[in-house]
Amino acid sequence: MGRIEPFTPWKLVIGILFAGAEPPPALGPRLEAEFGEADYTSPVLPFTYTDYYTQEMGTPLGRRFFGFRRLVGPERLADIKIATNKIEEEYPRQATGGPGRQVNLDPGILNLSRFILATTKDNSHRIPLEKGIYAELTLRYTRKDFEALPWTYPDYATREYRDILREIREIFHQTLKREAAFRCNKEV
Repeated sequence: MGRIEPFTPWKLVIGILFAGAEPPPALGPRLEAEFGEADYTSPVLPFTYTDYYTQEMGTPLGRRFFGFRRLVGPERLADIKIATNKIEEEYPRQATGGPGRQVNLDPGILNLSRFILATTKDNSHRIPLEKGIYAELTLRYTRKDFEALPWTYPDYATREYRDILREIREIFHQTLKREAAFRCNKEV
């Protein structure tokens, strides 16, 4: 029988999809108030992969990624998705002249071997977590790169997004090395 061990912490990553040239200025500080200090912020990327969000959010759409310094247990992913959904409600599109959201927040967790997104939408390749939230293995890390899977969203399959996630993975990897060195020095 295998020995049950607690999960090791993962890196929290939130992709922000937003209407306009920049996300709302207060959104970054709001996310940091909820999830701790960001140690990675991507440039704004144009979002042109689908028109799925156009009616609700308008155009043009952009995407920015945040990586957070504080690591999280993967078992917290459902609660994180619920929290990001509540934050989305704080940014209604009425402020920009129409119904719907001004931002869409896509939380995910990353470790050295994979990137998992949280979603409210069920599908054959998604694992139910709790409270109506599912986990999707979106990318796997193999041969020094993230690899898309047959169901990976087209934007997450791009070289640009995978490069950003590789940068965030490297920050996570360095964090793990520092923590291991600290534990080793502490034991001496």
